[in-house]
Amino acid sequence: MQIDSIDFQILQLLNKNARIQWKEIGEKIHMTGQAVGNRIKKMEDNGIIKAYSIVVDELKMGFSFTAFVFFFMNAYMHDDLLKFIATRNEISEAHRVSGDACYLLKVTVHSQEVLNHLLNDLLKYGNYQLYLSIKEVKKHYNTSLMSDE
Repeated sequence: MQIDSIDFQILQLLNKNARIQWKEIGEKIHMTGQAVGNRIKKMEDNGIIKAYSIVVDELKMGFSFTAFVFFFMNAYMHDDLLKFIATRNEISEAHRVSGDACYLLKVTVHSQEVLNHLLNDLLKYGNYQLYLSIKEVKKHYNTSLMSDE
């Protein structure tokens, strides 16, 4: 599906506030709320819009430990590892990477004990290097994708 400039404007507004009313979007781009809703539905159906989300403060939720785990496979058990990753809520992000490591995992937990348990479970798939975050200095939700600048 190709998106046009109107779809792009709708995406920009939704990116700033996913809870914005269709009517309000319509007022900003000179369309009816129903027409906006139809365009949004079409973008959802075509996979342009995959989900709507919230952003929580992990520290206020009690998740005070953030770790980055470079993971090195010791066998060709990638499918098993991916299934394991999918079941673990402590792993908030997982990326297949180039270089020496096979995967980069972002782990967010509320205690060292939980982190240690996860790391022990990972050992059946390979080895890791662990980097603990001391302080988050920037967190950016990629709104630049929706920028027209």
